[in-house]
Formats: sequence, structure tokens, C-alpha cells
Amino acid sequence: MVVTQENASVNGSRRSPSAQEIAETLRERIRTGDLKPGDRLPTQAELADEFGVERGAVRQALRALQDDGLLSNVSKGSPPRIAEAAPVREEPQPTLVGLAPRLTDAFSARRVRIDVVCHTAETLMVALGEPMRLIHEGRMRPDAIDVRVLVPSRDIDLAFPVSATGDGEEGALIHQRWLQMRNAQAQVLRHNLMSLRATHGLDVRVTFRALPFTPPVKLYLLNGEEALLGYYTLTRRDEGWGEETLDMYDALGSTSLLFSFVRRAGRRDAVFVAESQKWFDALWDTITTELSLSS
Repeated sequence: MVVTQENASVNGSRRSPSAQEIAETLRERIRTGDLKPGDRLPTQAELADEFGVERGAVRQALRALQDDGLLSNVSKGSPPRIAEAAPVREEPQPTLVGLAPRLTDAFSARRVRIDVVCHTAETLMVALGEPMRLIHEGRMRPDAIDVRVLVPSRDIDLAFPVSATGDGEEGALIHQRWLQMRNAQAQVLRHNLMSLRATHGLDVRVTFRALPFTPPVKLYLLNGEEALLGYYTLTRRDEGWGEETLDMYDALGSTSLLFSFVRRAGRRDAVFVAESQKWFDALWDTITTELSLSS
């Protein structure tokens, strides 16, 4: 590789490039093939000399490339290499199909953190069955599990499910049905996870809070590394409940496609994961309220 001076000129005077500019220059060399998969980068000292900067700026640039998934063999002992290929994301899958294996991967971490925004906890409750089975079999043992779930408040007028005919009495029954489902599924989810504390001595926390609105999407945040986003798409359907047949607009969340954003897949994905986590944390700490799971 030919090493060339990259210092910029501003109003006729030379200035040192920023870490972002260094990273962009190296990205361009990777894109054009000047740096090929498997090539080793120059040392930090060589890069600092080339760009006329301190090593701290070089280290920041290399961290940005590492976050983008463009570097491999990153260690303190030797310069990193250009990654053979960027991480490949799977095609979107229905929630009930795609969530369980991703939760299982997330539970392989020493400290598991799962944050969820959803309409009810039904899909999450089912998808957690596989990692919990592996824990009970002794094939997986995280040190700590922290699950936080945001669901709509019982006290709001839901956007869905709602009566398709606008009938007030039917609407009240539909809300009552949703509330019973929300509470029952959340109670089972919490019971199943908290049982790991008693049976395996794991540090487990499961917390629910209530949203003051109906979320139009579902969001799963896994260990701060991956965000899974799915759209609630409404459909009109009939549902039997007790002696009634309810005509409603509702969403079948288990069939909605999940779109995966992985932090190490590139800067765009990394920003999406980070901003999704900030959004969740802001909701959790501000406008949400304590959740009662009583009927």
C-alpha cells in the first residue's frame, strides 16, 4: 500500500485531520480496493505519521472502523486486518420464528439485558421458552438477567384492539379481553423468569411499566447489541370471547416481520441500536408509570 500525506489545507494553511476524516479516508481505501480483505493496516505510529496527528486520533478512527465491522483481529499486540466480509443479517422473519433464536443468543452473555416495547407479552413469553430450557438443562448459565417490558396502560383508550363497528359495549368487552390477556401473559412471563432465581440461584429482575399510548411497533433490544423492530399491521377479524363474538380491528403480533439492526454490522445499524436504547430509556424514566397486573 502506498502511504500518502492526507493533511488538509484550509485557507492556505495546513491542519491536522480529525479522527472522523481519518476514518472516512480509510473507509474509502477499503471501498476502492486499495485496502483489501485480509490486508493488515499500518501501525498506529505509521498512521499517526502519515496523517500528521497524535495517536489518540488514530485510535478513535480505528474504533469507528471496528464499530462498522470493517476490521478484524483487533488487539493491542498488532495492527488489525481488514475484515473478510461485513456481518450478514438474516432476512426478516415472523416474530414467533425469528425472536426465539435471537433471545437464545442473547442469553449466552454473562449479563443478559432485554428491553421490550410491545402490546402484550405473549410472543416474548413463548420465545423465552428455548433459552430457559437450556438454562434448566445446565447448557447455559448467565450470571444475571434483567428484563424490562413496556406495555400500554390499562387506563388509556387503546388505538387497537377496538370495535370495528364502533359499538361502545363491544368496545368495553374488547378492552376487558385485552387487559386480561396482558395481565395473564405478563404474570406467566415474570413467574417463569423469577423461578430461575429459586431453581438456579441466578440474579433475575423482571420489571413492567405502563405506557400512556398504544405503541404502533414492537421493539426488542438485546444486550445493547441488537434491535429488532416489527410493525403492528391491523386487520379486521372476529374473535370469540365467552358467549360473545367480537368484531374488532386488531394486530396479530406473532406474524409481523422482525427487522434486525446489529451494532457491529455498520455505523448505520450501530446508531439505530443506540438511538433505540435511548428512546426506550427515556420512556422508562419519564412518562411511563408503575404497572399493576391485577385484573
